[in-house]
Amino acid sequence: MGGSGSKAKGVWPFGGSGAAGDSASDVSEQSLARMQGLKNATPFVFTRRSSLYYDEDGDLAHEFYEETVVTKNGRKKAKLKRIQKNLIPQGIVRLDYPCIHVDFPVVLCEV
Repeated sequence: MGGSGSKAKGVWPFGGSGAAGDSASDVSEQSLARMQGLKNATPFVFTRRSSLYYDEDGDLAHEFYEETVVTKNGRKKAKLKRIQKNLIPQGIVRLDYPCIHVDFPVVLCEV
């Protein structure tokens, strides 16, 4: 889990450099310089990676199961077997409304 934050240094313009020896004023000056330098950077996220998959028939779902019949002691029992092969991820999905990026360091509401 935790895959929504950016891991690369210098990729997100709102964060500091991440070095342990930086003072608070140096980090804030660097962040401010990055914000002023990148006018097209936005704190909003408009797309995300989908968690849905397509199966061989073109159906779209999070998980796919297949019903199998198991014979044990002369009795037939139906079981569900999870399908994990031949699934194609849906890909990038556009959000209905934009969200704020998790690395955006501004306090939105203070209680």
